[in-house]
Amino acid sequence: MTRNQAIESAKNLERQAQMVGLEFNFETIVMTNTFDAHRLTQFAAEKGKMHEMTERLFRAYFTDSKHIGDHQTLIQLAEEVGLNGEEVATMLKGNEYAMVVRGEEQEASHLGVTGVPFYVIDRKYAVSGAQPSEVFLQALEKAWQETQPLTVLNDQGEVCDESGCRIPDKTE
Repeated sequence: MTRNQAIESAKNLERQAQMVGLEFNFETIVMTNTFDAHRLTQFAAEKGKMHEMTERLFRAYFTDSKHIGDHQTLIQLAEEVGLNGEEVATMLKGNEYAMVVRGEEQEASHLGVTGVPFYVIDRKYAVSGAQPSEVFLQALEKAWQETQPLTVLNDQGEVCDESGCRIPDKTE
């Protein structure tokens, strides 16, 4: 992708985000290595705060233009969602969750993920990039159809109710 294509893609994503009430500020994003932010998300998951931490990290990165590769920033964000800052600092100084995150990176590579956002449905279908809701609905419907074991074409089988099951008489 050329620089101009990337800029136009970012502007398009900003417009799409605005339509659903989100604010993205790509012009001021602080590009960084997010490995420790991913480790923090794993830590938060163990504390029952994965959703809150993930949402806070997204807002910090895409809207607030915070440096989410910086440990002090990560500690502050973790405290904002109710995590213990000292525990987070200790975790960030070590290598906890590094293997989990590396494993997720390997799995993403195996699945063909080349960028974000990237959604995998039932490990069979993928939606790459910001797409209209119709694309997600189509992917979800296809995956749902394939999970159904069979389609009943007639309704001539047994009839069951609270008293038991019986095969209906052809005259019924």
